Amino acid sequence: MALDASEVLLFLQGSICARFISSLANIVYLKNLNKGDSMIFPRGLFLLSPSLGLQILDFALFANNFPSEVVEGTAFLDDAQVKKLKGVLGGTS
Repeated sequence: MALDASEVLLFLQGSICARFISSLANIVYLKNLNKGDSMIFPRGLFLLSPSLGLQILDFALFANNFPSEVVEGTAFLDDAQVKKLKGVLGGTS
């Protein structure tokens, strides 16, 4: 396995919402995967990479375009708190 390469996820059964946050632009990428679907993760995104990106948790959660409902479930915060933090840190949705 090459450590500095893009990775492909091929979904074999069921369904899942795959998502990741770009470490360069703090942009959220979402894709609903069903049987037979695939998703490419860019080089350097995973922990196996020798050139990891830096993620600051506050910005990763609140300064992006993640839907507020997703952030609420991840951060265990209510809608008002998430919207307030997104407003302070420049997030949308």
